[in-house]
Amino acid sequence: MDSRVGLPPHLPIKAPEEQKQKKEAGNRRPLQEIGNTVKFQNVPIIKSLGALSLVPDEGAAEKKKKAEEGMVREHEARAQKKVTYKPKPETVIIISSDEEEEVDDKRLLKKKRVLSGKRSSRKKKYSLTSVLTARSKAACGLTTRPRELVADIDAADADNELAVVEYVEEIYKFYRITENEYRLIDYMSLQHHINEKMRMILIDWLVEVHNKFELLPETLYLTIDLVDRYLCTKVVSRKELQLVGLSSMLLACKYEEIWAPEVNDFMSISDNAYTQEQILSMEKEILGKLEWNLTVATPYVFLVRFIKATIPSDKEMENMAFYLAENGLMQYQLVVSFPPSLIAAASVYAALHNLGRIRIWNETLQHYTGYSEEQLMECAKMLIKFQIAAKENKLKGVLRKFSSVDRSAVSLLPPVYI
Repeated sequence: MDSRVGLPPHLPIKAPEEQKQKKEAGNRRPLQEIGNTVKFQNVPIIKSLGALSLVPDEGAAEKKKKAEEGMVREHEARAQKKVTYKPKPETVIIISSDEEEEVDDKRLLKKKRVLSGKRSSRKKKYSLTSVLTARSKAACGLTTRPRELVADIDAADADNELAVVEYVEEIYKFYRITENEYRLIDYMSLQHHINEKMRMILIDWLVEVHNKFELLPETLYLTIDLVDRYLCTKVVSRKELQLVGLSSMLLACKYEEIWAPEVNDFMSISDNAYTQEQILSMEKEILGKLEWNLTVATPYVFLVRFIKATIPSDKEMENMAFYLAENGLMQYQLVVSFPPSLIAAASVYAALHNLGRIRIWNETLQHYTGYSEEQLMECAKMLIKFQIAAKENKLKGVLRKFSSVDRSAVSLLPPVYI
């Protein structure tokens, strides 16, 4: 009996180099285990590469044919779904009234304005006064003039509260009424100590004083009006004439200016010819004679309105109109012959004529001034005549005032005969 103990088979002893390679490889399996090596056991190579087999297989061909037919049917079914016919909806004609069509047109126009961005942020409002005025004009037949020929000179000031666009027409109607109430009379026939030449010297001196104190233009026009109205009521001596002018300008400054000159300023500018008591006493007398009526229509208020109607207006034309007006106010025959509104309109007309503007008196100017070209012709010719005589006259106050560059040097321009 064999007593040898069977020992387990010894594991192959791996060389140090083999252990090192296994340690570096980690968990990767050797190429033989992956199956990259093929053991050929009498298997033909052509069979293992079935995808490249050239032997026809009837079963596979039938399957392929059925699959192709199924794909064709599916494609046709999808094509039929895409070309599904949809019938057109029938158009329904709705017969609406004229009022509904007008409402639709207004809505469409409103929508277009909103999309184009032309819609105003503020609604146009009408006051009771403007509505009543429009109705009165329609009742009197004043709206027969085609409105498209007359420009709206107040459209640019619609949002300016100080321009009082809604009341401006009524204000100037009031001015036209009051200018007839305070119309000057031929007072030189009542005066025994002064004449037209003395009045002209006084007005020329007042223009220089006005320019020296740098006062508002309204102050000068009101001063001249106060002098003439006072001389219509009281006979004055030659010595008192300058005092009347000083006190009238003091009153006008208190009425128009924010910072009015003091009495001492007027005393010094007159070379202390009158005392403070004399100036204040004459001021009180003028107010009494005129019954404190200082709100009057001077040529200035009409000039501002009429110059605005000369579209487009510029500084040169404005200065020319003021020059002709102030030069004309020195002439006694002009101020007693024509009302302030006609003097202002004739000044604008003569200024446009001097500057060679085409189509001088258009529908807009005739509408806002209320005068036709024929009505202005006589006064305009007198203004041009006084403009020509001003260069030869010794009294140069107005001429020097409007010869400066600030006033476009309009007094140096040659006059044009009408």
